[in-house]
Amino acid sequence: MDENENVNNQAEMNDDELDSNIVTLKDELGNDVNFEFLDLIEYEGDNYVILLPAEPSEDEESDEVVILKEDKDSDVAEDGEESYVSVDNEETLNKVFEIFKEKFKDEFNFVDDEQ
Repeated sequence: MDENENVNNQAEMNDDELDSNIVTLKDELGNDVNFEFLDLIEYEGDNYVILLPAEPSEDEESDEVVILKEDKDSDVAEDGEESYVSVDNEETLNKVFEIFKEKFKDEFNFVDDEQ
């Protein structure tokens, strides 16, 4: 699971992106990075978006998801666009990912990293 190391702390999704399931975020260098929107998970009163890199990069595993938290306090949210921030709490990331895995256990082949 990727803790969103290569994605800037704020991401925006508009209605067109949600309709196509492709979300474009900016990385640390300001480059556009495309992700496939997989799901929105509610956990402890907050919403978390689950994304999969649409274009595998050479230095990342292409099957690692990115989990971002909805930023309810963002000014961008008032403009009708949702805003997301990275999640620093490892326990929260793991719990949200476990919910996602249980929900999609029949659709995805999850690989356990513990070896």
